[in-house]
Order: sequence, then structure tokens, then C-alpha cells
Amino acid sequence: MKGAPSCPRCGGPLHEPGLRSSQWLCDQHGSVHPLQRQLPLSSEALAAVAGSSAVPVWVPWPLPPGWLVTGFSFAGDERTGARATVVAVSGPAPFGGPGDLLLVAEEPGVGLGARFAGIAGPDPGPLIDGAPPAARVEAAGDPTALWELSGDADRCVYAGEALGQWLWAICWPETGGLLVQDHLALVDLRNAGHPLDLPIGAPTPRLG
Repeated sequence: MKGAPSCPRCGGPLHEPGLRSSQWLCDQHGSVHPLQRQLPLSSEALAAVAGSSAVPVWVPWPLPPGWLVTGFSFAGDERTGARATVVAVSGPAPFGGPGDLLLVAEEPGVGLGARFAGIAGPDPGPLIDGAPPAARVEAAGDPTALWELSGDADRCVYAGEALGQWLWAICWPETGGLLVQDHLALVDLRNAGHPLDLPIGAPTPRLG
């Protein structure tokens, strides 16, 4: 059975649209785009979400050696399509042990990236505050600056803007940020140009 959607900003339960409101409502954050439970993991399911998404669906491509796609979800519903997406990839961390990377694309105000980053949110703009970028990735073929933010101590957080939407890269462990700095190239599955044979791994608990 499909689990109930939750608030993208805090993970709390939501009130469904009804007679009093056509919006999904969180007691703490008001009107939000509902975060769907982690979806069944397959290239076909990812392509289906990308087909109706209003924001990019970012995947590192090619994936770093030994890394696999290990989860994805989105915030939105049948009426709105995806207004935020998150794709998880997992593999060996730069200094050994397991590593995880979440890539979040979202419209301003959704707050999904800030939730995974462990910062107040909803948007990273006020936290960038004119500082020089700490990393650059290639997003849909364009050089894209990312700024390092102070999130929870067990992870490394980068944020910037790509294709007119916020882009977050959140890494575990903290040293996993080296992966983002190592010429990471991102493909938007909405416009990949051809089907990608994505290697699928066991679902990550990071999206739970």
C-alpha cells in the first residue's frame, strides 16, 4: 500500500485537500507540496516522474565508479506534477566506507533540500550571502557554481541554482563533499537525449 504523503519541510503528517481547502496543509508550515513516499526504484519509474516534472530530475552521469542509484521521490501531486525532486546515489566514499549523495531540485519555497541538509530553510539564498562558490559541477552541460552551507555535522551540503531552480547536493559522510568537487556531471532526466541504463541498488534509508 502506498504510504501517506508528508510535509517536505518537516516530515510531519498532512491534511488532504477537502471542502475547506484545495491545498495539502501542514500544521506547522501551512500549504505545501506533498512529499511522496520513496517510490519503487527502477529506470522506468524515474522516467515517468521526469515526464511530468516541473523541475529537473538530476542524476550524476556517468556515475562514479561503484556507485548506484538507490532511491528517489518528489514533492507534488497529480494536479501540480513534481515541484521538487530528490535522487539518491550510493557507493564507496572517497576515504573508504559507504557514501550517499542526494541531489535535490526544487522551486523556491518548497524546503525539501533544506530538510535533508539539516538547515532552517526553506531556501539557500540567504545563506550564500555573496560568499565565493566552493565547488562547480556541470549541470545539463552548463558550468554551475555551488556554495557550501553549514548543515548537520555528519554531512556536507552544497547549494546553487541550475535551470532556474535550486540545486542541492547533500553528501554523507562529511568528506563525501570531495565527490562533488571532482568534476561531477549531472544529467536532467527530463532531457537526457536518450534512455539511460541506470544501475539500481538497494534502497537507501536517507529518504526514509
